[in-house]
Amino acid sequence: MKKIKLKVPATVANMVCGFDILGMAVHDPYDEMEFRLLETPEIIIKHTDLFGLPEEPSGNVAGVVLLKMQESLNLKNGFEVIIHKHIKPGSGLGSSAASAAGAAFGANALLGNPLSKEEVVHFAMFGEELASGVRHADNIAPCIYGGITLVKSTSPMDIIPLNSPDLFVTAVHPQVEVKTSDARQILKKNITLKSAVEQWGNIAGLVAGIEKNDFSLIGRSLNDVIIEPIRSILIPKFDEIKTKSLQLGALGGGISGSGPSIFMLSEKKETAEKIAQMMQSAYDEIDIESFVYVSKINPAGIQIVEEA
Repeated sequence: MKKIKLKVPATVANMVCGFDILGMAVHDPYDEMEFRLLETPEIIIKHTDLFGLPEEPSGNVAGVVLLKMQESLNLKNGFEVIIHKHIKPGSGLGSSAASAAGAAFGANALLGNPLSKEEVVHFAMFGEELASGVRHADNIAPCIYGGITLVKSTSPMDIIPLNSPDLFVTAVHPQVEVKTSDARQILKKNITLKSAVEQWGNIAGLVAGIEKNDFSLIGRSLNDVIIEPIRSILIPKFDEIKTKSLQLGALGGGISGSGPSIFMLSEKKETAEKIAQMMQSAYDEIDIESFVYVSKINPAGIQIVEEA
């Protein structure tokens, strides 16, 4: 293949209690990325959006991934990438991960797929490092694998794809900015043993609930006693939206990634749509523009939609 076009999904990282280790792909929103394999070693990045992201490869999330792949794999080929970004940077819905994962996935596809999925994740993480200062994979992994993933370790790389329950995801992105790097800086450096034990129980319960399709257990486990109490203060209306979502029938939910987006899981589409309406109204009341998405968990992850 000389040209491909990718559909790259948004992702919800952490899934409340699984800080830096759990994540899931959703159907909406998504980015589109067009790739062309070049005979020369140059890297060309073009953006069609209005977000003002840098196009110099060394300062672009997708660009640094491709540069690292060139260096590590001794590639003589280069790549032209046109990015149609619909996942707004700073949304908490895996915008930087989409660019990074898309770059590694697309380059690997054009080269004939010499890399395993874990190796693709490895290279994509360099993009996340540029974006947030940390090489984490909780957005990258579900973007590439699809569904829900557990990042057991990144050194050595150990990614475990989990079951994808038949649940609906409601996500709201209020138009306020929360930078991932800032959201990390406010976290406590030390936690109590009591909090750690409670968090371990929630993570274990959530993974068990996902694997067993036990929606009640999933709901009981969507609780974070370490990260959410601190980060939620950065997000207007967070407590109100979470409380009302549960009252409307959500299993549970919380901050998507580092925020400001909020997500909720529901068994029924009707419930998910009622929650979406409530979320929209909550931000309309305080004159904050918001975008609301309702979709199912995306089992496929990145998809090639055109090739030539």
